[in-house]
Amino acid sequence: MKLKLCYYGDPILRKVAKPVEKITDEIRELCHNMVETMKGCDGIGLAAPQVGYLLRIFVSNLASEDEKGELHLGEPKIYINPILTAPSEALVERNEGCLSIPKLYLPIVRPLSIHLEATDLEGNTFHEECYGYPARNRMHENDHLNGVLFIDRIKGKRRTEIEPELRRIKQYYSKNV
Repeated sequence: MKLKLCYYGDPILRKVAKPVEKITDEIRELCHNMVETMKGCDGIGLAAPQVGYLLRIFVSNLASEDEKGELHLGEPKIYINPILTAPSEALVERNEGCLSIPKLYLPIVRPLSIHLEATDLEGNTFHEECYGYPARNRMHENDHLNGVLFIDRIKGKRRTEIEPELRRIKQYYSKNV
């Protein structure tokens, strides 16, 4: 079942998600619905707060980035209670967008690589060494679990310049959703 997205201005996007204590049938169904929603919106990632659940879960289907910078999708993967560590000192600026902030793409600086540990739907812990855009994707989705939006990483004059667009998005989606 496709879930309803929460858009910029919805207070749930600013809250810190709670850890998943136990993987239940309800959690499995939520994860399945999140994957369906992500695919239905042509997304490459989706966090539980974006569909109204304050749980530390995100899904992604971004598998890799080749040497030309082209992104390759894979089977959707579920990340429960993710922990990101060891961000690289090397930083990269690339455009990001967000299903909760439609049609706004901005350059964001993030570490080039990250280590990720999470739990799958069977309760098994797994690890990933993420590099390039897959690392960016995981960091972006993990930010949602901490009430952080990609626009929060924009400071100064650039942030002031996008404020009118953010107000427009907030106003439009508060009336039309």
